[in-house]
Amino acid sequence: MTHTPAMRRQQGAALLIGMIMLLLITLTVTAAFNLSSSNLKSVGNLQTRNEAVAAANRAIEEVASSLLAPDSDGTPSLTPPQATVSLVDINNDGTTDYTVVVAAPVCVRATKAVDTGGGTVTGPSGITGGASSSGSGLSTLPDQYNSVWDISTTVTDATSGTTTAVRQGVRALLNKVQFEALCNTTGPTP
Repeated sequence: MTHTPAMRRQQGAALLIGMIMLLLITLTVTAAFNLSSSNLKSVGNLQTRNEAVAAANRAIEEVASSLLAPDSDGTPSLTPPQATVSLVDINNDGTTDYTVVVAAPVCVRATKAVDTGGGTVTGPSGITGGASSSGSGLSTLPDQYNSVWDISTTVTDATSGTTTAVRQGVRALLNKVQFEALCNTTGPTP
């Protein structure tokens, strides 16, 4: 069997092209693997962040519900809210997943609620409607104050140690005694 000069020149070309194609396929698969791996990490981080926010919201709800809870004798609470720590087991496996540190809630604003005397009330953007219970038509109402409380939390993931901060405002209706004890920084109101 005799080989022509043209056949001798082509003997190594197929092997070289095959090696180049194999290298390109390997690079493509490696890039796809790295991309999917980083996407998986991003989704995992987002899920962990959402769980941390849910844990913070759970702790904020506990603090907000107890913010002005009556004392054991039924009288309105005059005890300033305290900082708390909440251990949250998000997946109910008996292990703490998140530690939520809730700073002492701070009364940032309180305004006196005004009796409208009944009738209609004009709200934002000119929307009118029936008056609320504060517009009951009574000649006098006890002094009440609409207060806004700032509740700040720091959530720590027990597994990774990462932290997430969550802040929320909570509105509460105070009587005059609560307002003076908890929100009034200027002294007694006449």
